[in-house]
Amino acid sequence: MSAQGSPLSSWPPTLSDAQLASITLLATTYALSHGLVYLPVETVQPPAPISTIHAPLALFPSPFPRRLFQLAQRLQNTYNVLYARVATDDDFLDRVMGAVEGAGRVDEFTGQLWRRWQKVRDEGIVQPLHLGLFRSDYMLHSPGNGEPTSLKQVEFNTISSSFGTLSERSADLHRYLRKSTGYFGVSPYLTADNFPPNRTTAGLAEGLSEAHKAYGVPGACILFVVQDGERNVFDQRWLEYELLETHSIHVVRQSLTQLGQTAQVDPTTRVLRVASSSGPPVEISTVYFRAGYTPTDYPTAAQYDTRYALERSRAIQCPSIALQLAGGKKVQEVLTHPGVLEGFLCDVARWGEQALPQAAADELRASWMEMWGLDEDVDALGSGGAVQREGSGVRRARERAGALVLKPQREGGGNNVYKEAIPPFLDSLAVEERAAWIAMELIAVPEGMGSYLVRAGGGTDGAVRADVVSEVGIFGWALFGGADRAVREKEVGWLVRTKGKDSNEGGVAAGFSVLDSILLVDD
Repeated sequence: MSAQGSPLSSWPPTLSDAQLASITLLATTYALSHGLVYLPVETVQPPAPISTIHAPLALFPSPFPRRLFQLAQRLQNTYNVLYARVATDDDFLDRVMGAVEGAGRVDEFTGQLWRRWQKVRDEGIVQPLHLGLFRSDYMLHSPGNGEPTSLKQVEFNTISSSFGTLSERSADLHRYLRKSTGYFGVSPYLTADNFPPNRTTAGLAEGLSEAHKAYGVPGACILFVVQDGERNVFDQRWLEYELLETHSIHVVRQSLTQLGQTAQVDPTTRVLRVASSSGPPVEISTVYFRAGYTPTDYPTAAQYDTRYALERSRAIQCPSIALQLAGGKKVQEVLTHPGVLEGFLCDVARWGEQALPQAAADELRASWMEMWGLDEDVDALGSGGAVQREGSGVRRARERAGALVLKPQREGGGNNVYKEAIPPFLDSLAVEERAAWIAMELIAVPEGMGSYLVRAGGGTDGAVRADVVSEVGIFGWALFGGADRAVREKEVGWLVRTKGKDSNEGGVAAGFSVLDSILLVDD
């Protein structure tokens, strides 16, 4: 990997000014022509869009070891099963994320969701099935101590796993640039067989259509719960078009605020119907959340109550509140505890013939960085394998702050605390709030990686060469919750987000990253 000439140690190839201007023009016009677009920043978005901008993008695909890409694809099948089982373990989620024992005691957002899930359970759940559209995010880990480059998980997303359809178009963009320019012959790695296929749109739509079929009412619609003023609307629209064109399923799009006025749950049958200005109320088979993952989506109690109303209906939730809670950072940390992962995957007494082999759990564990809860006293292995007491989780975080990130129970980017910001943050963190945070060892990304990054508005001079780090996400879906405890699941695609190396956060929608794709290399 670190051998002279490896693309993982020196990337991207150099372009002349004329080549850079030419390929930037080709890339931006292709993006605008093929729906790789955003709505522009506006104080108030008009009901009907009047303009678009291309999504932030990279001109070259990013090198990624073929063996690790194949590993990430294989791991997704195991992760699909793991999080399906976590989501259906009420006792575990109550203990880890609940408002009585777990993170929900001190994290109000988590507690609000958990209390409404508890209320639904008390009433009696009428729809046992859950749908998950998942994305597991990874970075390359190169500690530089003679160890080979490995694959390490950043996080697992169980709600609003976005950018699947735009990432497919980003991969298509790079394929087009190779075909149209040959990338001017600047690298022997830029060959067709090193550009992996990406058909995430069809894969995610398949998961939604399987839930729709399981609901059993062909004429029902799928509800997309969206944010007010959403700029990333086209990433959602491409999925909507795929559902209609391939599966003949209609989509209704509304925000939680709108649904507070339009959603009705039949008190007897628990059928969910949603009214719209264009026609009579329609029955909903599946509720797909592209909102609801952040407290700002719930500005008042009314939005939480609407979420509760949707949850108590017969419609299949994607995700259910339980599955959203399963994606919490605290769950990610608790799964690293000895035996917890194996209990969910490999316990024959618990899962019978559905138990997975120990090797499946070992592969997952190998993809994790060290992490712990700030509210814990932690035992760790010292030199020679002896167990040594390291004191409280907070003390350990202070001692190792320069190599850590602190994470709360949040999604969407911009929520974490890094490195030198950790000690003053810990000074300000109330003792009772520690249960809502975990500490995670930072991934040591490879040195020497760069890219040409293009954001809208720069014209042909808008490409900026920068040192970068890339994050690869693997998508999958899982339909589960029946009496037989079977998990129907599939790995369905991937994305790449690339950011400047000095940027700690990684969200495209949050403005930190650009959309990219993979260039497979052998190491």
